[in-house]
Amino acid sequence: MTLTLLIRHAKSEPGSPAQADHERPLAKRGRHDAPLIGRWIAGQGLVPGEVLCSDAVRTRETLDLMLPEWSEPPRLAYLAELYHATPETMLRALEQAEAERVALVGHNPGIAALAANLAREAPVHLRWADFPTCAVAALRFEADSWFAIGEGRGKVLAFATPADLG
Repeated sequence: MTLTLLIRHAKSEPGSPAQADHERPLAKRGRHDAPLIGRWIAGQGLVPGEVLCSDAVRTRETLDLMLPEWSEPPRLAYLAELYHATPETMLRALEQAEAERVALVGHNPGIAALAANLAREAPVHLRWADFPTCAVAALRFEADSWFAIGEGRGKVLAFATPADLG
């Protein structure tokens, strides 16, 4: 059995002509929301053993704020190919994972599309389709390897947004 957490980065500062999109930091709200979601992940018993994270500033900051909430530090990989990646690219990255429980921290629209593609059935949640900032989806697969996961094979165990947690 494998489990993945699909996490969209927390709310970031708006872009500006002087700053590359890749370098945008988290906004105040994002710095508040990321540890909140990190605590929720720990409270649900879903702490990953491995994290695949886009190398953008806002995804790295999101992860950095979640890590102190987890009792066990996961193995980390910051991957340039996850920056605004397609669902197919994210799936290929997951196929390289080694842990049974893996988190992927990425960007929309790819992370929302990947969650929708992998889910056997969408959860009853008003924000599932747009997957807001700092949302997390936990999907379980009855598979012995990451190569055996695929479209419509994941059971959504949970989906949460910062707004759900107050």
